[in-house]
Amino acid sequence: MKILITAGPTREYIDDVRFLSNASSGRMGYALAAAALACGHQVELVTGPVELAPPEGCKIHRIETTDQLRETCLRIFPECDGVIATAAVCDYRPKQRVSGKITKTGQPIVLELTETSDVLAELGSRREHRWIVGFALESQDPRNNAMRKLRMKNCSCIVLNDTSAIGSATNLVEVLSPEAETIAVFQGTKEVVAERLMGLIESSIAGTLRS
Repeated sequence: MKILITAGPTREYIDDVRFLSNASSGRMGYALAAAALACGHQVELVTGPVELAPPEGCKIHRIETTDQLRETCLRIFPECDGVIATAAVCDYRPKQRVSGKITKTGQPIVLELTETSDVLAELGSRREHRWIVGFALESQDPRNNAMRKLRMKNCSCIVLNDTSAIGSATNLVEVLSPEAETIAVFQGTKEVVAERLMGLIESSIAGTLRS
């Protein structure tokens, strides 16, 4: 299979030196890329800024902003069999980006924010014969929020984890089906979780669509 994997954070710039972002390390996405390559698949890795060396053998697409993520994914997705969306997309961006650097004045400033593009939902609307594995990092009402995300974004399944996964070497995930059933629970290092998740994708997610 040819698999599109998104990883790491996106950034939304306030001015030329400051930005909004999050603490995603990209470890889960990079571990999944390595696991997919080990299974003999082709990997298109679309990655935000992280301090990780990409797995040898995958094609790297480096992005910063959510719009860059969107443009890259929409271009690559038609050539792929499926997508694993682990990227931690910045949900809001400043309505206006200031050119240069904002000078400190000692007074408060107000930022007006607008929502960024919903990249996964757009991929879901173009899914056709492809499979989509989404990730949901939730802290409140996790199952209901994860299922809402699965349905809104037309995912084949959703991988639910919590905020303890951010920047951690380990993860605990629950894989949920469109019927809100627990398909699997995986715990361990992100490399171990990635290997088990890749096995599930091959046997139960992509395998079902190919049958």
